[in-house]
Amino acid sequence: MTRSFNLTDAPWIPCIDAAGHAVELGLRETLTRAHELREIGGESPLATAAIYRLLLAVLHRVHDGPQSYAAWAELWEAARFDAAPIEAYLAQWRERFDLFHPERPFYQKADDSLNPKSLAALVHDVASGNNATLFDHHTEAGGLAMTPAQAARALLAAQAFGLAGLCLPGRPFTDASCARGIVFLAQGDTVFETLLLNLLRYDDEHPLPRRSQDRPAWEMDDPFTPNRQIPHGYLDYLTWQNRRVLYLPEETPSGPLVREMTLGPGLRLDASVEDPMKHYRKDKDRGLLPLRFNEDRALWRDSAALFSLSRPEYRPPLAFNWLAGLVGEGILRKEQTRRMLALGMANDQAKVEFFRAERWPLPLAYLQDERLVEALRTALDMAEAVSNQLWGAARTLATLFVCPEADQEGAHQPAREDLDKVMGQWDVKRRYWAQLEPPFRLMLETLPADRDGALADWQRTLRRAAWSAFDGIAENLAANPRTLKAAVRAREQLAAGLGKAVPEPKEDL
Repeated sequence: MTRSFNLTDAPWIPCIDAAGHAVELGLRETLTRAHELREIGGESPLATAAIYRLLLAVLHRVHDGPQSYAAWAELWEAARFDAAPIEAYLAQWRERFDLFHPERPFYQKADDSLNPKSLAALVHDVASGNNATLFDHHTEAGGLAMTPAQAARALLAAQAFGLAGLCLPGRPFTDASCARGIVFLAQGDTVFETLLLNLLRYDDEHPLPRRSQDRPAWEMDDPFTPNRQIPHGYLDYLTWQNRRVLYLPEETPSGPLVREMTLGPGLRLDASVEDPMKHYRKDKDRGLLPLRFNEDRALWRDSAALFSLSRPEYRPPLAFNWLAGLVGEGILRKEQTRRMLALGMANDQAKVEFFRAERWPLPLAYLQDERLVEALRTALDMAEAVSNQLWGAARTLATLFVCPEADQEGAHQPAREDLDKVMGQWDVKRRYWAQLEPPFRLMLETLPADRDGALADWQRTLRRAAWSAFDGIAENLAANPRTLKAAVRAREQLAAGLGKAVPEPKEDL
């Protein structure tokens, strides 16, 4: 029996329409109705990022650009994608978008040296090998079945976010293009706007050097030939084939299901290739390092670096530079506020720790005014300084709590291990930082219009958060002379420290 699931028409892309309803659409309908859709949302942030990258590759190819601000502005002013060129392009390459095509299945290639295995090995949120179960309770031994739509999304995510590891002796997996670091997208009010805001200048130099062979994987006779580590260009990069996958579908009464596949290493990407969607920090010894999610550090604490387009130690996502250029050309207004979508995962070598998707306001004024970015950096430095003062006061509290005479000359000092244990239980910094995310969002949006007022409000917020975090610990200690002495000394230290880090505004005196 000939099976077919063509991604151009079959529903597989999860979208939210204008009414807030969840719908699944094919490639053609997603693009031609993009102005009617709010956003795209896969099962995980990885799937969402991979789908956006696929859609961008199609649009760059359809328009062979944009190669200038004027060409981009023409697309933006139309307020919707012209259906005719999209439909013509997808019709031309229709067979290459068939997930189960007998000769050229989409994003797949056979490897006769590999044995069939469970789909669990392809999906990060299913237990497989040393990868613990995150959100799904299937296991490699128990098996996993996917509908064609689910299998298509899993395939895209695996090609973009596959992690290095062992396949067979002498044949290791390597990291895919998005495996390390955060994928940043500028987000508009519709899928049309989101795609356009991330449709960068595409020519021989931007956003990656382009050779004549540059094209998406489905247009290549063999995406794995030649065996290369440097992409031919941006389209090759967006559709990079990091895994050599072949689905082995089976027919069921309810339609095709995929339970097994063959899976082997694909193209190895050179570490020097910079992803246009990531933010990098330049390290003197290790070169460019991508910004990554950290369970102990909220992403907003690095927002000033994300907006620093002119500082040599950073290379922000290129979409931010592109938006700055559009504002400079008068195509977009600097008073506008878009959103920033951050997608990715945290991993320790080949083990996934968590997925994350974060949305933040993106006032375009920050991309035009370095002084405004410096004001934001000042605000973030204040927050760090208060955090340090709070930690120091809590350390004093812990010291006198464990050893009440520790502040006397020549007295015995408590062991560092004992203090670390107490501090770990209190977790004072987490108490502090957890209070700051909503106020930070407000400060980020109000700072461009009222710099002095926004910073003064932020200082008050930091002081309140520090005292709240400290009191949450001190007030829960047993009431006795020992803890009272410890709390008084620590409070005095915190008050003095806050006076240095964030002096009270004059109107509060």
